[in-house]
Formats: sequence, C-alpha cells, structure tokens
Amino acid sequence: MIIDTFPRLKKGDLIGVAAPCARFDQSRLLQGIDCLKQLGFQVRVPKKIYEKKRYMAGEDQCRADVINQLAADSDIKGIICARGGFGAMRMLAHLDWNLIRANPKLFVGFSDATALLITLMQQAGLSVVHGPNLVSLAEPDRPTLDTFFKAVTGSLTSVTADKAICLKPGRAKGILTGGNLATLTHLIGTRFAPDFSGAVLFLEDVGEPAYKIDRMLSQMKMAGFFTQISAVVTGSFAGCDHPQYLPDIVDDIFGEYKVPVLMGLAAGHGGTNLSLTMGRQVLLDAGAKQMQWQDLL
Repeated sequence: MIIDTFPRLKKGDLIGVAAPCARFDQSRLLQGIDCLKQLGFQVRVPKKIYEKKRYMAGEDQCRADVINQLAADSDIKGIICARGGFGAMRMLAHLDWNLIRANPKLFVGFSDATALLITLMQQAGLSVVHGPNLVSLAEPDRPTLDTFFKAVTGSLTSVTADKAICLKPGRAKGILTGGNLATLTHLIGTRFAPDFSGAVLFLEDVGEPAYKIDRMLSQMKMAGFFTQISAVVTGSFAGCDHPQYLPDIVDDIFGEYKVPVLMGLAAGHGGTNLSLTMGRQVLLDAGAKQMQWQDLL
C-alpha cells in the first residue's frame, strides 16, 4: 500500500458531509454539526444526503454522487461520514477514483464507512482518519473529541491503551490500516479487497457474538490475509456476548505469525472512540501499550 497524500485540516476549513451508508437521525446530525463548528470548522450539508432507500441514505449512485461532488469542490477540505450502518461497499464502484485522486481531501468515518476508508487508501493513495462519524460527535467524551481534533489537524502523534491486554509483547512498524471486522470480511473476493501487507492491523466490531468474530477472523486467515502483517491491535468489541473468549480467539488466530498483539485500544463502537490516522507508518509497542505515528513525531 503506497500512501502519497496526507490531507489535514485547520480551523476555518470547510468540511462536507457525506452519507455513504445508512439513514441517520437528523437531530443527532445537527448536534454533530454544532460540535464541528465549536471546534472551529465550517460545515456544508448537501441536500442529497437526506434521500432514502430502504435503510440507506438514498440510491447507491446518489450516495456516491455526493462524495464525487464534494471531492470536486475546491472549497471543501475534508469530508465526514454522517453515520455507519450499511451501504458504503455498494457505492464504491460508482465513485470517480480519478477525480478523488486529483482532488485529495481528508476523509473521516468508521464502522461501515471502513469500506470507503480502506478503498480510499488503496485506490487513491490517501491517508484517512478512522474516527467518529458525524452523529457520533453529538455527545462525544473528552478523549474522543481531543483525538478527533488532533487527528484531523495532523497533530496526533501517539495513543496509549492503559487498560489494554498485551497478548504478545514486542515492537513493530507498519502502515496502520483496518477498521470494522465485519465490513473488511465482506470485501474479500471483490476488487476492493483489503491489502494488509506489512500493516499494523487494527480491528474492531459491534454486536457480534464471540463465535462470529472467530468465524470472520478464521475466514480471513484461511484466505491468506494475515500472512504479511507486522502487528495487530484491536479496538472495542462492544455488545459482544462471551467477551471472555476474545483473547483466546485472537491468540489462536494470530499466534503463529509471531507478531506483537495488543487488545483493547479504546477505539471503535465503545463509549470512547479514539481517532486513528490510517495510511501512515506507526510503531506499535505492545508491551508499553502505546502506538506512535513515526512520520508525525
């Protein structure tokens, strides 16, 4: 994975809102917009994001058109996803990748938006921020808000996971990539399948029982997606039944690769969602429970 561009924002910049995934709660969207404004950003909300098709925010082409139009607008410096849910993978083929490459913007999102983020890294060579969607900024806690601002402005140099579990100590460098496990798994076999070669791999999920997490990881392993990873760090697995099984599952899956493994970074669907700059080289020190961005220090 070659990342050519790391867009970053500054106060006063204009952020566009896209809705590549599911329909959203409009009141929470407005709260999220207020949060961005309080941080010093301007916000533009295209009318098309209010379209509806079943559980998605409009037709696939409509959702992609919003991103293409925001990408083409020189006034827009960043694009944030309204929410997750489902739908991002359906509109990937409708995006104008040449346009997006020629007009680099900072993209922010997580959950189902993982499909968009990982493809932006691989297809457009863009660094992205795995962080709160706009509705998640309706009521963020302080760590979530602090790392969000640092990540989007390019000043996030490290995160520490004090409550994490070190399954395999060690230090390793690599490009940080990954995101929502279920979304990544469903990209296998498509032309947008993830590439984890040399990566520090981040994984998180929500509402998935332990056996399904095991099944998804097993599928990715059997498909050969983990053979060249440098390290693993997991985020929250919120709403997982039998969470006590997760350390054993992760150890079973990744043990043979002899790479550092850290479990429990407060990023993803938990109460705290630390923002992570992806597509940049990081140093993961699993024993110290810390990750540092090498090219931002």
